[in-house]
Amino acid sequence: MPILSIHHVSLIVADTQVAINFYCNILGLELYTKRPDLAFPGAWIVIGEQQIHLLEVNNPDPIKNRPEHGGRDRHLAMTVDNLDELEQTLKINNITVSRSRSGRAALFCRDPDGNGVELIQQD
Repeated sequence: MPILSIHHVSLIVADTQVAINFYCNILGLELYTKRPDLAFPGAWIVIGEQQIHLLEVNNPDPIKNRPEHGGRDRHLAMTVDNLDELEQTLKINNITVSRSRSGRAALFCRDPDGNGVELIQQD
Protein backbone atom coordinates (compact mmCIF):
# COMPACT_ATOMS: atom_id res chain seq x y z
CA MET A 1 0.00 0.00 0.00
CA PRO A 2 2.14 2.92 -1.23
CA ILE A 3 1.65 6.45 -0.02
CA LEU A 4 0.39 8.55 -2.93
CA SER A 5 0.76 12.17 -1.83
CA ILE A 6 0.60 14.64 1.01
CA HIS A 7 -3.02 15.65 1.65
CA HIS A 8 -2.37 18.56 4.01
CA VAL A 9 0.06 20.15 6.41
CA SER A 10 -1.19 21.63 9.69
CA LEU A 11 0.32 24.79 11.14
CA ILE A 12 -0.44 26.30 14.52
CA VAL A 13 -1.32 29.99 14.37
CA ALA A 14 -2.09 32.61 17.02
CA ASP A 15 -4.60 34.56 14.90
CA THR A 16 -6.42 32.90 12.01
CA GLN A 17 -7.17 36.16 10.19
CA VAL A 18 -3.52 37.29 10.32
CA ALA A 19 -2.44 33.90 8.96
CA ILE A 20 -5.11 34.02 6.22
CA ASN A 21 -3.79 37.43 5.20
CA PHE A 22 -0.27 36.00 4.84
CA TYR A 23 -1.18 32.82 2.99
CA CYS A 24 -3.98 34.23 0.81
CA ASN A 25 -3.31 37.94 0.32
CA ILE A 26 0.50 37.88 0.29
CA LEU A 27 1.32 34.40 -1.08
CA GLY A 28 -1.77 34.31 -3.29
CA LEU A 29 -3.27 31.01 -2.12
CA GLU A 30 -7.01 30.35 -1.95
CA LEU A 31 -9.18 29.99 1.16
CA TYR A 32 -11.14 26.72 1.27
CA THR A 33 -14.69 27.68 2.28
CA LYS A 34 -16.04 24.26 3.31
CA ARG A 35 -14.04 23.72 6.51
CA PRO A 36 -16.22 21.92 9.05
CA ASP A 37 -16.84 23.34 12.53
CA LEU A 38 -14.04 21.82 14.58
CA ALA A 39 -14.78 23.62 17.88
CA PHE A 40 -11.69 25.82 17.52
CA PRO A 41 -10.84 28.66 15.11
CA GLY A 42 -8.84 27.96 12.01
CA ALA A 43 -8.93 27.82 8.25
CA TRP A 44 -8.02 25.57 5.38
CA ILE A 45 -5.96 26.95 2.52
CA VAL A 46 -5.91 25.33 -0.93
CA ILE A 47 -2.53 24.71 -2.53
CA GLY A 48 -2.91 22.74 -5.75
CA GLU A 49 -4.55 19.45 -4.79
CA GLN A 50 -3.27 19.75 -1.22
CA GLN A 51 -4.17 21.98 1.70
CA ILE A 52 -2.60 23.90 4.55
CA HIS A 53 -4.68 23.63 7.73
CA LEU A 54 -4.31 26.62 10.02
CA LEU A 55 -5.10 25.67 13.62
CA GLU A 56 -5.70 28.41 16.16
CA VAL A 57 -4.85 26.34 19.22
CA ASN A 58 -2.30 26.58 22.04
CA ASN A 59 1.19 26.27 20.61
CA PRO A 60 3.40 23.79 22.51
CA ASP A 61 6.51 24.89 20.56
CA PRO A 62 8.53 27.99 21.33
CA ILE A 63 8.56 30.63 18.60
CA LYS A 64 11.57 32.50 19.95
CA ASN A 65 15.15 31.42 19.27
CA ARG A 66 14.40 29.69 15.99
CA PRO A 67 17.21 29.92 13.41
CA GLU A 68 17.15 33.13 11.39
CA HIS A 69 17.41 31.12 8.15
CA GLY A 70 14.24 29.02 7.79
CA GLY A 71 16.12 26.26 6.00
CA ARG A 72 17.65 25.25 9.31
CA ASP A 73 14.28 24.65 10.93
CA ARG A 74 11.22 22.55 10.11
CA HIS A 75 9.38 24.22 7.27
CA LEU A 76 6.77 23.93 4.55
CA ALA A 77 8.15 24.03 0.98
CA MET A 78 6.10 25.15 -2.03
CA THR A 79 6.96 25.66 -5.69
CA VAL A 80 6.23 29.00 -7.33
CA ASP A 81 6.20 30.22 -10.92
CA ASN A 82 7.93 33.58 -10.32
CA LEU A 83 10.26 33.62 -7.34
CA ASP A 84 11.61 37.13 -7.96
CA GLU A 85 8.13 38.65 -8.09
CA LEU A 86 7.08 36.85 -4.90
CA GLU A 87 10.28 37.96 -3.17
CA GLN A 88 9.41 41.59 -3.94
CA THR A 89 5.86 41.08 -2.62
CA LEU A 90 7.24 39.64 0.62
CA LYS A 91 9.69 42.51 1.04
CA ILE A 92 6.97 45.11 0.34
CA ASN A 93 5.01 43.49 3.18
CA ASN A 94 8.04 43.72 5.51
CA ILE A 95 8.65 39.99 5.57
CA THR A 96 12.29 39.04 5.96
CA VAL A 97 13.55 36.64 3.31
CA SER A 98 16.81 34.79 2.78
CA ARG A 99 17.91 33.02 -0.38
CA SER A 100 18.74 29.34 -0.32
CA ARG A 101 22.32 28.78 0.77
CA SER A 102 22.64 25.88 -1.68
CA GLY A 103 22.54 28.22 -4.67
CA ARG A 104 19.15 26.89 -5.80
CA ALA A 105 16.47 29.32 -6.94
CA ALA A 106 14.67 29.26 -3.59
CA LEU A 107 14.07 31.53 -0.64
CA PHE A 108 12.96 31.17 2.93
CA CYS A 109 10.75 33.30 5.14
CA ARG A 110 8.56 32.87 8.18
CA ASP A 111 4.83 33.34 8.48
CA PRO A 112 3.47 35.66 11.21
CA ASP A 113 3.65 32.74 13.68
CA GLY A 114 7.27 31.84 13.00
CA ASN A 115 6.50 28.81 10.84
CA GLY A 116 9.22 28.31 8.23
CA VAL A 117 8.20 28.66 4.58
CA GLU A 118 10.41 27.72 1.63
CA LEU A 119 9.49 28.97 -1.83
CA ILE A 120 11.18 27.18 -4.74
CA GLN A 121 11.24 28.38 -8.35
CA GLN A 122 9.55 25.76 -10.52
CA ASP A 123 11.62 24.80 -13.56
